[in-house]
Amino acid sequence: MRFALSLLVAFFVFSAAPFPAQAADPTFTLRAGDILQVTVWKEEGMDREIVVLPDGTITFPLTGTITLANLTPTEAQDLIKEKLKAAMPDASVSVIVKAPLGHTVNVMGQVAKPGEIVMGRKMTVMQALSQAGGLTTFADEGKIKILRTVENKETFIDFPYDDVADGDNLDKDIALLPGDVIVVPTAGLF
Repeated sequence: MRFALSLLVAFFVFSAAPFPAQAADPTFTLRAGDILQVTVWKEEGMDREIVVLPDGTITFPLTGTITLANLTPTEAQDLIKEKLKAAMPDASVSVIVKAPLGHTVNVMGQVAKPGEIVMGRKMTVMQALSQAGGLTTFADEGKIKILRTVENKETFIDFPYDDVADGDNLDKDIALLPGDVIVVPTAGLF
């Protein structure tokens, strides 16, 4: 029995991609902090694991500095291939997101585990609150807000926690964007 369980665990550990959502999501774009695996076929010396820098760029051999922020992985590999064309006309390039560390949200306030959450897939407010360990007994459920930056302006979005938690209005569970901050305030005593 123990051997069968070990095999089952090994199957799931080794067969599951760490962040498969990026491959399936055509709207996924690269952000500063993402870790990429850039591979040039039949050119092992060119393979690199690269972090997208805070300014949205990477540096790759024979191309110099390239801006990849806000490109899809497919657009990024096409851009790298284009930049390599002078030195390697038939280069076959692949860009794989190893870890979407630039795709994070923060949960602060009255949750069990406040802090940063890496979005390995699309995520809603309720999913983020769940990953943060849920609300504490001191949370003011009626005043949860999402802080979002849109076109360099900070905006607050009210989140109807009670409606969503009761299952009445599941369509009001807000889809999060990278950089969002969920604020769970402390309830007043009176």
